[in-house]
Amino acid sequence: MKGIRTESTNGHKPVIQEASDFSKLPTIVLEKPPVEETPIGVDRPVTPDTAPAAPRKKPLKAILAGVGVGGAIVAGGFGYHYWQFASTHQSTDNATVTGNIHSISSRLAGTVDQVLVDDNQTVSAGQPLVKLDPRDYQIKLQQAQTDLEAARRKANTAQVNIDLAAQNAQAANTQAQGGVGSAVAAIASAQAQVAEARSGIPQAQAQVAQVDANLQKAQTDLNRFQALYNSGAVARRDLDTAQQAFAVARAQKAAANQGVAQAQAKLAQAQQGVATAQAGLSSSQGGVQEAQAKNVQTTVSRSDYQTAQAAINQAQVALKNAALQLSYTNVTAPVAGRVGRKTVQVGQSVQPGNLLMAIVDNQYWVTANFKETQLEKMRPGQVAEVKLDAFPSKTFSGHLESLSPASGASFALLPPDNATGNFTKVVQRVPVRVTLDADSIRGYESFITPGMSAEVTVTVQ
Repeated sequence: MKGIRTESTNGHKPVIQEASDFSKLPTIVLEKPPVEETPIGVDRPVTPDTAPAAPRKKPLKAILAGVGVGGAIVAGGFGYHYWQFASTHQSTDNATVTGNIHSISSRLAGTVDQVLVDDNQTVSAGQPLVKLDPRDYQIKLQQAQTDLEAARRKANTAQVNIDLAAQNAQAANTQAQGGVGSAVAAIASAQAQVAEARSGIPQAQAQVAQVDANLQKAQTDLNRFQALYNSGAVARRDLDTAQQAFAVARAQKAAANQGVAQAQAKLAQAQQGVATAQAGLSSSQGGVQEAQAKNVQTTVSRSDYQTAQAAINQAQVALKNAALQLSYTNVTAPVAGRVGRKTVQVGQSVQPGNLLMAIVDNQYWVTANFKETQLEKMRPGQVAEVKLDAFPSKTFSGHLESLSPASGASFALLPPDNATGNFTKVVQRVPVRVTLDADSIRGYESFITPGMSAEVTVTVQ
């Protein structure tokens, strides 16, 4: 027996096919009988000797047996290799290319002023896509700037009022404290004068008593000398002397009485000075209270300043918000990619959330929906081969990145509820994420798009 090598076109191992050695079969030699020439125009009679010999049968059974044996060997080899491939690989054609599709919408209500891109155009991150009419938002920005400036001026005024009120309160307090000190000193001086006046009254009264005694003695002497003069016992000169002494004593008494009156008047005046000084003290104490009230005014001015600072902060926030709203009039691309499903037109009125266009970025993967019976040996990191219907002659390489936490039916809008109605067991499919290798898709990046059909084969062993 000789071996005949048969190459497989599907990448499987070669199959050795055995065939029979036909050299050992008996050789049959067919001799051709001589043909007699017949003149033209003469019919040659047909005889048993001249009749054509019937062909002998070939050994068809042996040939068919050999072909059958070879076919069985080829089929067995193919089946073995298919079983070996199927036991180490899992495949599905329920797969599609998936990518990130970013919906672009406006964050403001406005009128479209410019549309800067078109369908299928490649854009970079941050590139302007649509411009809205900015005039309304520019006015709001200017108003916010004006409000901020007014708040700052009000805060400056409040700061000046704080300084002025503090200075006035300090001056008033100093003046009031000085008035209190002066009033206290005046009271002390007046009280000293009262004491001095009171001490002068007894002295004056003592003087009055002494003068009164002198007056009584002079009166007695005058009466005696008058009697003596009348009796001629003394001279006229002695009577005149007695009369003069009496007049002096009487004048002295009047002067002493006047001194008592003056001392009493001085006491009353000193007492009035004390009252006046006490009134001054009360007035000075009122000035102190007024100065303290001015300190309260300083506190009020500080509160006004703090309120003005809060107004400044509020105006700054409003200014930032106005600037942010103005920046939203420029709709930019959040990522790099290609534009698709553009619906916006110049002059169109848009509202927040209205879809203007979509951007498909350059990050995509394959979502393969394997049957749950195929997941036993699948693990993240296993090698995968991907064929896209768009490129049937190209095989892309990748790896299994992750398995979905639930089946596709569980994420459906109306997930099945097997507890209701009749139950029919259906093999579920679980989405598996397959990431394509960068080297494998080099040159195809701009041609692969989400939604393309794919066939995925994962090497599970």
